[in-house]
This record gives sequence, structure tokens and C-alpha cells, in this order.
Amino acid sequence: MKKTVVIDVVGLSKSVIGEHTPFLQKYIADRHITTIEPVLPAVTTSVQSTYLTGKWPAENGIVGNGWYDRADSEVKFWKQSNKLVAGEKIWDKAKKEDPSFTSANMFWWYNMYSSADYSVTPRPQYLADGRKMPDCYSQPAELRDILQEKLGQFPLFQFWGPGASIKSTQWIADASMINDDLHNPTLTTIYLPHLDYCLQKFGPDFSRISKELMEIDQVVEQLVNFYKKKDARIIILSEYGIAPVSNPIHLNRLFRENDLLQIRVERGLELLDAGASKAFAVADHQLAHIYINDPSVTEKVTALLKNMKGVELILDREAQKRYHIAHERAGDIVVVADEKSWFTYYFWLDDAVAPDYARCVDIHKKPGYDPVEMFMTSKVRAAYKLARKLTGFRYVMDVIPLDATLIKGSHGRTNIADEYKAVLITDAAESNMQPTDVFNIIWKSLKK
Repeated sequence: MKKTVVIDVVGLSKSVIGEHTPFLQKYIADRHITTIEPVLPAVTTSVQSTYLTGKWPAENGIVGNGWYDRADSEVKFWKQSNKLVAGEKIWDKAKKEDPSFTSANMFWWYNMYSSADYSVTPRPQYLADGRKMPDCYSQPAELRDILQEKLGQFPLFQFWGPGASIKSTQWIADASMINDDLHNPTLTTIYLPHLDYCLQKFGPDFSRISKELMEIDQVVEQLVNFYKKKDARIIILSEYGIAPVSNPIHLNRLFRENDLLQIRVERGLELLDAGASKAFAVADHQLAHIYINDPSVTEKVTALLKNMKGVELILDREAQKRYHIAHERAGDIVVVADEKSWFTYYFWLDDAVAPDYARCVDIHKKPGYDPVEMFMTSKVRAAYKLARKLTGFRYVMDVIPLDATLIKGSHGRTNIADEYKAVLITDAAESNMQPTDVFNIIWKSLKK
């Protein structure tokens, strides 16, 4: 099979390719750029799973970055086991045809315990005293040690949160090239998250994001030049583009005001009790899953949603089939925001009693996705908290604001302008690209 690399430049769309991405602009001039129709939801884990299996979320089961586990009665986000993804992955198909085929998955999600030969993914150490230490997980296990010896500790706090920067993306790119020199995999998939940060914070505002565009352009150039020397076929793509938004929608506050949400109070702070709620929302960018524990309130929930400004689509179980998201993990109702709106997970009505995790970067405890984690209330406060850490005192890094209006860019919906759709950059011309077709594009590259 032919050596192939798939470079996932998160957030890349036609709307941001131009004078601030000189390498990509020149590279595309000699090749073909095609828009990819969005998956519902157009979010990281759903799109990546669709690309790697050629199956829609209704089949592969990845209906979002998180969902409500009805058996555990818990909302679970950003789980990592590849066993959650149903369907044959492209590296499994390739291995059947060619036993000498090998693959490397560099930071695409659901990367743990997969059948890829080489893999690396973020995996913090959670210490007994409550600290979270930067680290990563690899297969084989010794690959982690080799990479961190050469590159330093994986920069977890630059991968997500208010400190997110090009440093994490550069680390992933460097790790991918080192792994390629060590193992020469037939297929490598590389995740470059850098544009996800600035575009969600500021939207496609070039006065705010030009530096970040230049930075990712340079990393892509490094990878392309490296893999050209390896005589690899190169596919550059994205999962989604990010469009401007201005209207955060607080579904759980709506449900609470209408006696549908159950709240627990602990240490004077409020927590959402999903298992005891009649209905609640799991927010994920511009899509939200509505789970209904008490079927008698279904009509009431639907009526509330129809009257909620910013809600564009309300999909019951039957309607979900048309959007390829009808799966047992999906909400009883799935809602999609309009072009200027996105969904928060917020459920408290008074910031004074918001849960402690609300002001922290805590992607696993929050019952929904929180892009506001990329902002910081005060650098002075963060420095004080860090000083407590360094001097051995207990601390909580509670530096995240509770102002959803800060967010200026989002994604997840399907009814979007071409300029904000995901893109595919290849040597051969492609047209009418559905997300499930990406599997076949990668397969053709491997087979030629």
C-alpha cells in the first residue's frame, strides 16, 4: 500500500485561507480544495469517527463529544476508549488486505485501546492530592517516554484552556515526524487543534486571529515538506469550519424555570442531578441532546423548545433518522441552533451558587461542553493560584469566567454557508463530498 498522511487542521475552512496562510494558499493553487458536507453534529469526535469508519453517527454511535449514559445516569464527555466507536476502522480494513500495513494515530480522538499500531493521545495524571499533571498515553507504552525525552513533557495546559497555544500543536507535529522516522507507518493521521482556540474565542476576525493563522500555516508547511521527502501521499482536511455567533442559549436554565430540572445543593453550591431531572440538556456547541426521564413532560419540553429564540431544528426520534443521528445514545429530542446561536450547559440562575467546577477547566465534570474555558478572569489571580501550587499549598485554579457572551465562534450545525464548511485538499479533484466519503478518499490514496 502507498504511504499516506492525513493532516487534520481543525477549524480550517475557505473563510480563513488567504493572505495569512501563504503556504496553504500556494499549496492549494496546484491542487484541489473541496468542501465537505457537515456531519450532524459537526464536532470533533463525531466527524473523526465518521471519517475513520465511513459510517454516520447513527451507525458508529458517536453522537457528540459526550452524551448521557442512561445506565450510569451520568453525563460523560471526552471519553477515550476506541471501543466506543462501532464499525470497522480504515486501518483494520487495510490490515486485512495487506498484513504488512501499519498505522499511526497521532491525537485523533478515541485513541486508547484501538487497533492502530502506534498511537499517542492526551492523558493527564490525576494525583491523590487532587493535582492534575500534564502527560500523554501511547501505544506502545515506551513511545510516550521516547517522545517526552526528545520533546519535553506533553504541553497539556497549552492543548486546551486559557493557555492554549501553538505549543501543543507543534508538539503533536514534531511527535508525528519522530514516530514516522522510528516506525515508518503506512498511514498516519495527525490532529492539529490550534485554530479551534482563536476561532471559538473571536470568530473569523482577522484583526484578532492573523497571528494564529500564520502559526498553523507554518506547522502545516513543516509537515508537508517532511512527508514529501518520505514520498507520502498527503491529504489535508478539517472536521468543520467555525462561523460567527453572538447568542448563547441556556436550555437548562429554561428547563429549571419550568420545574423540569433537579438541583442538588452541596457546600452551598448547586449541581445538576441528571438522573433525578424530568428533562435536561447536554449541550455540545450548536447541538444539544435533550434527555427526558419522565415521558409525561415530552409535550411540555417540545413546546418550550419551539418558543426558544435561536433554536432552529427540533428532531424527535423519527426526524433524527433523516439526519443520521438516530442512536440509543442520542437524546430523546435533538435540537440544533440557528446560525448565530450556540448552547451552553449552564443551569444555575445565580453565579454565586454556580458549582466549583464552573470556574475551572474541567472537561469531565461539566454536564456539557464549555468553550468559555479558553478565557481567564485574571492573570494576576492565576499567578496567585500557581504560586500556591509551587509552594505546596492546596489550591483550586478557579480562573474561568461565567460569561457565555465572550464566545464569538461556534460549529456543529449542518445548514451552513460553503465558506464555513470543512475542506478537503487533495491532488485529485473531488466533488459532492459527504463526510462518509472521506473514508473512501483515504482508501483510494492507500491503494493507488
